[in-house]
Formats: sequence, structure tokens, C-alpha cells
Amino acid sequence: MAQYLNAASFLDLARAAQQRATERCSCTRTPLDGWQSQPLSLDETLLEEIGTLLLEDDLEPAYNEYLPGKTTYWATDAPIAPRYFPYNRCGVWQCSTCAHLYLRYVEAGGYFVDRRIRAVKAELIEDVPLPA
Repeated sequence: MAQYLNAASFLDLARAAQQRATERCSCTRTPLDGWQSQPLSLDETLLEEIGTLLLEDDLEPAYNEYLPGKTTYWATDAPIAPRYFPYNRCGVWQCSTCAHLYLRYVEAGGYFVDRRIRAVKAELIEDVPLPA
């Protein structure tokens, strides 16, 4: 399993990646600012898993979502709250060519499986505790 990243280490990683990231890469062809089904055009061989937001001993991560105001799951400005769904089930991946960071997880429900991906923007990361 990949190394667990708490919110602080995830934020540090995201800030560092944003400073190094370049815009010219095939991984940035499709805008991934909000959650999307992973595009078939994305070359997965460019992505390296560098961490996870999934706690190793958490057998069933919470399904609570953190969507303040009128934000939706699909919104490009929706906060990235590592303790909340779907972030608490995500791997953190980095493009080996341009250094962009992505979150990836598998949405499985009913009769389908959907591999989802979202670009990481450090300014959207919020360390919000789960409700008691």
C-alpha cells in the first residue's frame, strides 16, 4: 500500500507539485479540475502513485461528503477534504513528465465501475474534522 498522507503532508506535497508543474504535457489535454470519469486518452503510464489518503486500518471509510454552501461533488471549486468521501478513498498520483498531482479512486455502485480522477489544487485542500 502507498504511504498514507495526512492533510498537512498532502497540502505540502500539493504546494510543491504546483511550483514544479508545467502545463505542456499529454496528461493535461483534458481538463480534470473537477471529478471526471478517467478519460481513455489519459496515458496511465505517465502516472505514479506517490501516496494515499486512505487510512490503512480503516476498513470502511466514511461516506460523509463535505460540500459547503451550494457546492456539488462535480464542481471544479469543490473543496478537497481528505477525511471525507471520496477523498478518503483516493490514491495520490503524480505525472512523471510534468509533476501535476491527481486524485484517483474507483466508484463502484450497482451495475457499474467508474474510475474517477481529479486534479489537485493546493488552494482547495481543507482539513475538516469529521462530525462526532
